[in-house]
Amino acid sequence: MTFPTHFMWGAATASYQIEGAIHQDGRKDCIWDKLAKGHVPFDETGEIACDHYNHLEEDVALLKQIGLKAYRFSIAWPRIIPNGTGNINQKGLDFYLKLVKLLKEANIEPMVTLYHWDLPYDLFLQGGWKNENSPLWFESYVRVVVNALAPYVKYFITFNEPNCFIGISYEGAEHAPFLNEPSSLLPCTRNVLLAHGRAVHVIRELAPHAQIGYAPTGAIYTPTDNSKDAIDSARDLTFSSTRSAFSTDWWIDPVILGSFHQNALAKMGVTEVFTKDEWALVTSKIDFLGFNVYQSTGQEVAGSKYPSNRYCGSPVTAMDWTITPESIYYAVKFLQDRYHLPILITENGMANTDFLMLDGKVHDPQRIDFMHRYLLALEKAIDEGYDVIGYTYWSLMDNYEWACGYKYRFGLIYVDYQTQKRTLKDSANWYKEVIATNGQNL
Repeated sequence: MTFPTHFMWGAATASYQIEGAIHQDGRKDCIWDKLAKGHVPFDETGEIACDHYNHLEEDVALLKQIGLKAYRFSIAWPRIIPNGTGNINQKGLDFYLKLVKLLKEANIEPMVTLYHWDLPYDLFLQGGWKNENSPLWFESYVRVVVNALAPYVKYFITFNEPNCFIGISYEGAEHAPFLNEPSSLLPCTRNVLLAHGRAVHVIRELAPHAQIGYAPTGAIYTPTDNSKDAIDSARDLTFSSTRSAFSTDWWIDPVILGSFHQNALAKMGVTEVFTKDEWALVTSKIDFLGFNVYQSTGQEVAGSKYPSNRYCGSPVTAMDWTITPESIYYAVKFLQDRYHLPILITENGMANTDFLMLDGKVHDPQRIDFMHRYLLALEKAIDEGYDVIGYTYWSLMDNYEWACGYKYRFGLIYVDYQTQKRTLKDSANWYKEVIATNGQNL
């Protein structure tokens, strides 16, 4: 059992969750700065977060200490173009230029996510992703970023989890902008997918060497047993838009297959979403499919009060997410069987009740066991011939967990938010050995 020779062992973060410095060096507000109040415990925001903006060298040194081969991070749109459109903030660009240069010096592959939820507030006031001009706004922003970073970056990812920043933000009000407008799903779906296509074209133009990806998430149903019928049933549920715009296929089928499931079309109240020319843009070729996977989605089981991914006393994380290692195996299996693209696990991890202990260390055996189980399941998929190019653990460090504020800790690195002191957890040192042995110690 072995991982590929050049497997990219990494970790991931998002700009708003770690950077802080929200009004430093020309950055303006994003939707989370303005709209979190009343939706997040204690009205917490990313105003300071991990203050990564002012701890850049220290944090890259920790990346190197862990031995990471890749680092996935996102760009803060309002740090680059503070009003969303118009004037470019060179100090914002300089921060990311410094980051990618430090990563290259440390032999760490930078993976740039162009959008991870921090829409400039000024654009929200113009309708945000509901505005038909939003694909053009995004295209202009992407052009600025890629033009600056292309000499140093091989991997660009257009969007992180439209399932969340649209699916449960415009319907369900779980994330910013905290709306419950099912009627917004059609324009938002159209505009985000058109924006993705425009971004792909810009990257191809400015960085022809680049590998282009996309990082959705979504429900991964796992079979109730090992029979072919059970596996086929789980596969069908995974790709039938059973969970509205949070569904897996809602955001991937259009980009790769050029179609929507009938359930998605019915939810949006249309028979077609794009013209022929628009479809050509949406289906612009990508090189790999990223996917964020944490747990399986349970099926209803006749005669049981529990869905198929739970039972009385089943193991869960601090966020009450089920610990189901098979979910990462079936995510790879189902996604590659359907879309025929290399897979990058762009997020996988667990929230734990971590704290600094009397010996000055952070012992997190649950996280080590979680990672061990999921990596063994990932290895099983690779052994069966599935093409997986890397794994980026979520998250590099404890951070602002969106609508949950600072309550939950996902990091390999413990952050004391009062002092900004960083401490490598036991899991970071364990992961270092996994990376050093290319997974042989699993």
